[in-house]
Amino acid sequence: MDSVRNPYTPNAGAAPEFVVGREEQTTAFKVLLRRLSMGRTEQSMIITGLRGVGKTVLLNEFGDIARESRWEVVELEARKHDDTRFRQMMFSQLRAALLRLSPRARWTDRGRRAAAALSSFALSINQDGTWSVTWDVDPAEGYADHGDLGLDLTDVFVAIGEVAREQSSGLALLVDEVQFLRAPQLEALIQAIHKTVQRKLPITFVGAGLPQIAELAGDAKSYAERLFKFPKIDSLSDEDARLALSEPALAEEVLFEAEALDLALEITKGYPYFLQELGYQVWGVAELDRITRADVVVAREAYEAKLDSSFFRVRLDRSTPLQTAYMRAMAELGPEPQKAGDVARIMNRESTQLGPTRAELIDMGLLFTPEHGYAAFTVPEFDKFMKRAVPKLVVPDVQRRRSLSDR
Repeated sequence: MDSVRNPYTPNAGAAPEFVVGREEQTTAFKVLLRRLSMGRTEQSMIITGLRGVGKTVLLNEFGDIARESRWEVVELEARKHDDTRFRQMMFSQLRAALLRLSPRARWTDRGRRAAAALSSFALSINQDGTWSVTWDVDPAEGYADHGDLGLDLTDVFVAIGEVAREQSSGLALLVDEVQFLRAPQLEALIQAIHKTVQRKLPITFVGAGLPQIAELAGDAKSYAERLFKFPKIDSLSDEDARLALSEPALAEEVLFEAEALDLALEITKGYPYFLQELGYQVWGVAELDRITRADVVVAREAYEAKLDSSFFRVRLDRSTPLQTAYMRAMAELGPEPQKAGDVARIMNRESTQLGPTRAELIDMGLLFTPEHGYAAFTVPEFDKFMKRAVPKLVVPDVQRRRSLSDR
């Protein structure tokens, strides 16, 4: 078939031609915006799920919904920045949002107060000991200048929230990869949103990240579980998965036959990214105006090769030999969450020896802890890939590695 007409989008964060199965989350977000606009409170949300289930796509959809509702939107992808860089990033984004909410020439007292709070938030000490800020607005004394990230960000959120309410608008802060925020940064965001809820201001923080986020948020602030909803998104239902494949093809006047859909669901397990990748590969081998089971069979090898060389491989390539061995041992035990002691046993090591390796993999976003003492892959089907990519488990000598490093 014509590759230009290929309706499938196996790209990171790219919205599919036909989005299904996420109506509950989009409805909840619309309710959130409407209630905040009315001066009422509503729980914000942090979406959790494995890689490839569509968290970023859903967050982008939220951005579109917010803009259609005349809200200002700040979209961030969290990075492992230190607190100074985090302040700089937040200042840059929030300054732009303030200027969109209220152009400088039309600032009221609230607008000027918010700008002054941002100046205080962004103050830094130069090497010569002088103070500087990145725009020509004098800082507010005693406001967003506490030297505490949580207190300072709270002052800024409240000030901007008051401007948004004055302008009959709102501010939606959408943060992807929340798990990469440092603990003080996540704590500061939660603390700031908590205060805006108390003031009934139209400002919200909605995030997306790996499954451990709910636990991290609870550790940051005990009231996070009351401040946020934590909807989990996973693979699509059979019905929605079929629609995700058949409807884009139908829009191009191509029929995706029922038997072809059956095999496609068996291969992909309904994971959104996998559906898009398989659909893309099948389109390349199908002929005329229909997609058959035989087409799916032919495309399967190219589909798996593409996942192995990109989606899976980029994660494995980041790992050290010991980290690779740890993940290979987990794969040997199966796709379910695995106990640290069982993984260590497979590797003929003690759990205490491998504790740092496990922690590194969690910090890298390759594993998460669904419950105490267990770890699981953050990528669906990663256990099968590890067996294909690393046919034999080879464990580096941990003790020798440590003794050499000590020298």
